[in-house]
Amino acid sequence: MALPATGAVAPQERPADIARAREIWQRANERVAEFPRGHADLLRWEAKNPGSAPATEGNSARPEPLDAAQALRLSLRQRPDLFTHADMNALATGAVQVAYARHVRDVQRAWVDAVSARQSWRHASDMWDATRTGSELGQRMVVAGNWSQARLMREQLLEASAWQASVNAQGTAMAAQERLAQLLGLWDAQAVAQLGERLPAGLPAVPPRAMPGEGLSESSWEAAVLRADPLLALQRIEAQRELAAVSGARRQTWNAAVDVALAAMPDPSATPTPPHIGDLSLLRDHALERATRAEARLLRAASERRSMARQAWAQLQARHASAVHAQNVVARLQAALEQETLLRYNGMLQSSWELLASARERMQSLDAALQARRDYWRARTDWQALLAGADYTGPDTPSNAGTGAAATPAGH
Repeated sequence: MALPATGAVAPQERPADIARAREIWQRANERVAEFPRGHADLLRWEAKNPGSAPATEGNSARPEPLDAAQALRLSLRQRPDLFTHADMNALATGAVQVAYARHVRDVQRAWVDAVSARQSWRHASDMWDATRTGSELGQRMVVAGNWSQARLMREQLLEASAWQASVNAQGTAMAAQERLAQLLGLWDAQAVAQLGERLPAGLPAVPPRAMPGEGLSESSWEAAVLRADPLLALQRIEAQRELAAVSGARRQTWNAAVDVALAAMPDPSATPTPPHIGDLSLLRDHALERATRAEARLLRAASERRSMARQAWAQLQARHASAVHAQNVVARLQAALEQETLLRYNGMLQSSWELLASARERMQSLDAALQARRDYWRARTDWQALLAGADYTGPDTPSNAGTGAAATPAGH
């Protein structure tokens, strides 16, 4: 990846007298009048006809596309520790299953980030092109005597900010691509460079509804998350075995002692004293101790797992609603606003800079919708990893996808 060229401020032609200034002004207006939409079409024509462009040599074949499933298969070639074996016991198999679920989550997240970062970089580049157009028009307005240097400098500052945003987006895309290359085990520089070309142009579309998974309903997904944890299943077996070794009467005696100890606790705000059990016959019953501890560990683990399920599902629903809103409401409104601005521009009711500002706002809206879509697929990846036995690491910071950029462009 090469950094985009900075927008250098070109020196402006200065008229020597009033006659020369009038000549420059008339030439500029005659030039613009040759095109139906004035300034915008003129700059577009000049960009397409700078001279004879060098022809591309050869017909190099495009690298094989890389989707999320292919990325996972490629990464597993470097992870023999994530394969189960025939001679593994239940504990070792469960550990591999959890590690595999985490790896799948990491690879899918890295793939989503790499695809969205490259698309966001393209949006930033388009934004920079729009600001360059405004800056170029501003320079011509200064030459024609219709603008002041201060107004031109404001356009050039917009171009400079857009260039910086484009460079930052390029750096983010490169970092995301390198992260994916690390997980895929790519070490050859050429293979890493081609990785960006193998990625799709955009993320998959957001489905109409956020579904918990195949065969799952609103009432069954929490239990499915519990069943998916192989280590929790082993804890359940251990707790059942330990509890079977203790009589029901003995457990009732222990529970009664716990209730007495909790009732006798002093006020925690006055004296932070832990509860106390004084019955030595209960404390010296090692089978009872093992049973109560195994049961407590199981209940704590199940409680944490259920909490993860509720958090992950709520996050998935929120990110889905945000993505659908950004795609179906905000982006459509911005597109309609740009069309309305174009109609008013064609009717000479708005200036070229208002048209360019509307285009910039639409690009910002498209990027906001992209970030919301990325947040949804990341949340979806977290949910699927939880259903496969991995832990939930917590929600991401949501993108600001529900707002559109506002700008107050100047007129002619």
